[in-house]
Amino acid sequence: MLKKFIILIFTGSLFLIIVSICIGGFSGNKDNGKIGNSDGDIEKYNFKPNDIVFNNKDDSDGDIKVYIAKNKEIVQLSLEEYTRGVVAAEMPAEFNIEALKAQAIAARTFAAAHMLIYGGKPYPGAKGADVTDTVECQVYMDKDHILNKWPQKSVDEYWNKITGAVQDTQGEILKYNGKLVMEPLYFAVSRGKTEDSKEVIGDDEPYLKSVISSGEESAPKYKSSVKISYGDFINKINKAYKNSNLNYLNIKSSIEILSRTKGEGVKEIKLGKNTITGTKFRSIMGLNSTDFNIKYNIMSLEINCVGYGHDIGMSQWGANIMAKSGKNYRDILNHYYTGISIEKISK
Repeated sequence: MLKKFIILIFTGSLFLIIVSICIGGFSGNKDNGKIGNSDGDIEKYNFKPNDIVFNNKDDSDGDIKVYIAKNKEIVQLSLEEYTRGVVAAEMPAEFNIEALKAQAIAARTFAAAHMLIYGGKPYPGAKGADVTDTVECQVYMDKDHILNKWPQKSVDEYWNKITGAVQDTQGEILKYNGKLVMEPLYFAVSRGKTEDSKEVIGDDEPYLKSVISSGEESAPKYKSSVKISYGDFINKINKAYKNSNLNYLNIKSSIEILSRTKGEGVKEIKLGKNTITGTKFRSIMGLNSTDFNIKYNIMSLEINCVGYGHDIGMSQWGANIMAKSGKNYRDILNHYYTGISIEKISK
């Protein structure tokens, strides 16, 4: 039997929220408002999409300013509302609720790390805002755009699920040695290990160390391949490095992978007279990751990659694998971010 109580909350003349509290006889796992916990179970949240509003108007100093690139405008949102828009844009709503909670905390921490009120620094390309809504920072979408990108039959389920993930972790952020984590990086798909930040981006963050991240072989972009003609490859490299002197005659003897990182990504690669990072090569060639090998075909080069993303911090697919195996969001975050604590945000 299911009973529903409606609570109206007012503060002065300001209407904040309508909350539905449900008490009833669900079978299976009652944690987090879901039915069951096995792979394939549908997460159920017992409120309608418009019931929960993360309203922060009485504390606007804690709002985040977001530069909306398409409209070339700055919008101001409560931190929780922004976090919900990032989780919906950055992680598949089909993922396990515990993975979505981990994503919410990583996203909220990233936001706080760019807000002056929490000791952060605004993103340099945010044009007067704290962050942008693009992949330069982390992708944010407003509610209308989010609901339009999902299958109509799943809109309520997905919105409720993501709202629940944000609500259940409200105000929680990552800290290291009592200080806000400034680089809570995450990415899509690991190749079996994550990377030490020092080996990829040069910053030696103690919480961004290489860890095992297994079981992601089923991810759609776990493996990818780029085929490019010898002529186009030579042109790309010579455009970026004019003194490489690559040509059709020396190309095979002039390319060599020199070293790899702990996470198996290419650390350095020789291209003719130049030695560059695997990260730079990935950028030039538009590769999904730095874990690549090069195959020489008759008419083209074939660059085969494993993984998708920079491989630093939390793997989103790895988080989902852990969640489906029974780990909670705290387990996930403590695995991917070495030595962190999860605490309530404070000014």
